[in-house]
Amino acid sequence: MEKSSDVQYEFYKENKKDKIWRVEEYEVDENGVAEPTIGLLLFSFDKEKIYNLWEDYPWKFTPEEKEIFDKENPYWAEFFKDRS
Repeated sequence: MEKSSDVQYEFYKENKKDKIWRVEEYEVDENGVAEPTIGLLLFSFDKEKIYNLWEDYPWKFTPEEKEIFDKENPYWAEFFKDRS
């Protein structure tokens, strides 16, 4: 997912020991007001490349990223088990 100049990202971790950063995306209007983007499940392993769960899992992951993601997110690993 490419970053745009009119979009801002906030990175946070659900648990301190997690390796994955959750990402909140905000669209900034011409007045500088940031509104959260709804419906996306974004995350990053390095704060550089941002993944969208709905579009990228597991096809755009390295084997190491998939292993980390599945360990930290067993619900989603089970939910998408038919994609593997």
